[in-house]
Amino acid sequence: MGAPAELLAALRQAVQAEIQGQHFYLMAARSTEDPKGREVFERLAAEEALHQDFLRRQHQSLQATGRADPSLRLSPPDPPAGPDPIFSPALHERVGQAHFEMTALAVGIQLEQNAERFYREQAKSSRDEALRAFFERLATWEAGHYRALLTQQDALQKDYWSAGGFAPF
Repeated sequence: MGAPAELLAALRQAVQAEIQGQHFYLMAARSTEDPKGREVFERLAAEEALHQDFLRRQHQSLQATGRADPSLRLSPPDPPAGPDPIFSPALHERVGQAHFEMTALAVGIQLEQNAERFYREQAKSSRDEALRAFFERLATWEAGHYRALLTQQDALQKDYWSAGGFAPF
């Protein structure tokens, strides 16, 4: 009475993406010179680990019973917020040398955008209401991460381009 192989494969793919996100954020935390950035990247890595656990437990339920476990819950998302949600305002002072941080934002944005899209597609194609809600919750989490990273990138981008001579400001 197991779940369709395609769904189980999608869950394994999602676990792999969460592992990659976790390791990326851990690398970013170790590499940034910004204390707030380190703290936020560590938090994002921990959230990716929670998502992995959530996905694995749902995979186990689907494999054992053929159904999603509606009792599995994620806490509501609480993404970083504010005008500088990822890095401290002090990063603006050295933005011309913040190549790693700007790269980390760009890569993180892509990871989160891809994850959100994947989870929304899985929710849309699911016939099981519990599974649909499960994927929607994950998509909401990833959307919050995406918005925080994008907000930070937008806050730094013009000054970064100007300092690097990338644009005629």
